[in-house]
Amino acid sequence: MKAGENKLGLLGKKVGMTQVFDDKGLSVPVTVVKLGANVITGKRTKEKNGYEAVQVGGFETYENRLNKPQAGMFKKNNLPLLKVLKEFRVDDSSGFNVGDKLNAAEMLPEGSKCDVRGTSIGKGFQGTIKKFNHGRGPMSHGSKFHRSMGSIGAGTTPGRVFRGLAMPGQMGNVTVTVRKLTVVKVDVEKSIVLIKGAIPGAEGGLVEITSSRTTWN
Repeated sequence: MKAGENKLGLLGKKVGMTQVFDDKGLSVPVTVVKLGANVITGKRTKEKNGYEAVQVGGFETYENRLNKPQAGMFKKNNLPLLKVLKEFRVDDSSGFNVGDKLNAAEMLPEGSKCDVRGTSIGKGFQGTIKKFNHGRGPMSHGSKFHRSMGSIGAGTTPGRVFRGLAMPGQMGNVTVTVRKLTVVKVDVEKSIVLIKGAIPGAEGGLVEITSSRTTWN
């Protein structure tokens, strides 16, 4: 598949980090991702919906944790009850069937590159020193400028604060994508993927893994 084309992805949960050893005996830091069921639960076609996409279900759940339309959809298609549903845009959805399970080994061969998307760890309301790595003022006795921002703009001209100015606020808890990570190992029996390096989110957080569409080195 060419770079930039739409493609399917896998849903998983971040377990944590560990290390493995390569053929040369070198330690490789990896993140362990527990894959979900990754069953195709629906399709979207250009004729009916205006776009082409495939809906993938993540992890099995209980019926009382789903609303009635969702539970009815699973029962109608003889599918297991799945909690996380995610649509992936594709160029043509005719080659996919509802009920098929995605093969992690084929989609993410060992040694290939992947993109991982997740929600970063929320750090609450933070100042500009922690959030944007700004400098601080003197910490000596008598100084009244330690960790505050200082001036945020001129007075009469322009007489306003420019949009996008780095200011204190909520830090983290945003969608982050890390690109071109190496797939170290895929264990189909245990539904585990080892990815070199760190990925976004806290332990137990939901992540989406797709084959990397980035071509630069």
